[in-house]
Amino acid sequence: MSMNVQNCPRCGKLFVKSFAESCPACVKETEAQYTACVEFLRNNRKSDLQELHEGTEVPMRQIIRFIREGRISIADSPNVTYPCEVCGSPIREHTMCDSCRQRLVKDVNQVLEEGKSSAAAEKESLHYRITDRLKERH
Repeated sequence: MSMNVQNCPRCGKLFVKSFAESCPACVKETEAQYTACVEFLRNNRKSDLQELHEGTEVPMRQIIRFIREGRISIADSPNVTYPCEVCGSPIREHTMCDSCRQRLVKDVNQVLEEGKSSAAAEKESLHYRITDRLKERH
């Protein structure tokens, strides 16, 4: 019988892994940070991300993680935005802004088209080789 133990990614302590990805102490600290953020936003609806960070002393990365996980709703906080993961422009949903998302879709479609055209050219070149060989026999 083996125990499922792991080092905590936040503090490095060894803990028995259960449903949480961190040790119990770090989970408790994260929940306290979450509660502080929710309370601050409840009392300061017009604040932005920087004010939330300064008012709660919760790291920006953690606040953004709470928002992206859906734990903190920014629907009632019109000034809270977080940076796009690609270009850094302020956004209110998803992980990328619309222009980065459109550029990504365009690039993916271009790669798919190049793959299709190269596969078709390869198939066509194979076809000519086979017919050339058949012509040589007759």
